[in-house]
Amino acid sequence: MSAQRSVRLRVFSLNCWGIRYLSRSCAQRYEMIAELLDREQHDIALLQEVWSEKDYLFLKRTLATSHPFTHYFRSGVIGSGLAVFSKHRIQDALLYRYSLNGYPYMIHHGDWFGGKAVGLVILSVCGMRANVYVTHLHAEYCRAEDTYLPHRTVQAWELINFIRHTSADADLVILGGDLNMHPQDLGTRLLRAHTGLRDSYAETDTFDGCEDGITLIADNPFTKKKDLLPFEKGIRIDYILIKGSNSVCVKCESMSTTKGAVPDKPFPYSDHESLTSQLLLLQQSDRMDGVGERHTDTGTPLRELVDVVSEARCVVKEGFRQTERLQLMAMCLLAVGLAFLLLPVTTLPWLYPHSHCVVSYSFLGLLGALGLAMVLSGALLYVLFTTQLKALRGTEASMKLATANLQEREGGCLEEGEEDEGGRVPSSPPHTARGEARSQPTPLGYED
Repeated sequence: MSAQRSVRLRVFSLNCWGIRYLSRSCAQRYEMIAELLDREQHDIALLQEVWSEKDYLFLKRTLATSHPFTHYFRSGVIGSGLAVFSKHRIQDALLYRYSLNGYPYMIHHGDWFGGKAVGLVILSVCGMRANVYVTHLHAEYCRAEDTYLPHRTVQAWELINFIRHTSADADLVILGGDLNMHPQDLGTRLLRAHTGLRDSYAETDTFDGCEDGITLIADNPFTKKKDLLPFEKGIRIDYILIKGSNSVCVKCESMSTTKGAVPDKPFPYSDHESLTSQLLLLQQSDRMDGVGERHTDTGTPLRELVDVVSEARCVVKEGFRQTERLQLMAMCLLAVGLAFLLLPVTTLPWLYPHSHCVVSYSFLGLLGALGLAMVLSGALLYVLFTTQLKALRGTEASMKLATANLQEREGGCLEEGEEDEGGRVPSSPPHTARGEARSQPTPLGYED
């Protein structure tokens, strides 16, 4: 039997709600967050919504002793808001910006300007390679009419593929952040099923925190109660997800969250609650097949993998139809704007003999200005929606390939007569009952 070496790792995650001049008590809360991190001495701190680089630099200076290694991910107009502070040396860093992230004209939501992304830092932890990911997905805003669901689903799919393609050589995988999804939402199920990542809260031996692990609670004075409806107590949308490898077993020994009010402080750290997970890493001295976990095994039955991807494809297709309608509206706006621009040109010859018609000239000038604004707006929106249509179509095609690959392994195939991405029409497979296990599960796309 190979010898084992145990290492404990404390991981912290918090959405800081750090919008300068808009978030309440922003500067004071950053001082509290810095004090907390310096006192608790977490090994890794994953922060979201650190929108201002000045605030990041303040944290970097304050935590220079306790967390000497740090990285700030820059993206979008105002940044990605993602930052990592670590006791362990950061060997490399990489950012992937999501292809869909809301709409620029939804200024009151603001997600588009944030450049939502996933950041990766590669750490050396006691000789082990740890791939640590931090992300922040698009907010929901209205659960009853969630117009951003296709965007968040595409973001979840891109997050899955980014993790899958970058973590093959990792001994340990950690993902932390504000996913803006409930535990049983489509995107969360898709993420867990296709990466093999495990929820720290669901696996921990000891938990100390809010009821049901909720991270956006009604008792927090910064939280708008209407944003939580229909969940009166709160919702759980922040996570620390973990996965080991052939050489390293990982287990969550304990987990805790803050509970709104902070003792001896006038307000909480943020509108979100922070998460802290203490992980136990068991390192095998000899790499052996069948020992620990495998990156090539998500632990999810193939039928379930196929079902969750099929469900995601339906959401993406609906998003495609929705965006096509928006593109058509942009084309109509462009056409009306062109009409308003042409109207003065066609009317001026008639008005020329009546040069005293000042009102008519002013009115035509106003129409021309309005037409120009409509043309510019229509053209920009058309470009935006065309780009989004391509992203949606590309994601749906990727999901289709993944479904076909999973069905092939399961012993099934595409629906009879439907061409795959290679233009081939598969033969009819033997019937497979729903939920019947046909082979050991493997993650999507590991075989071409």
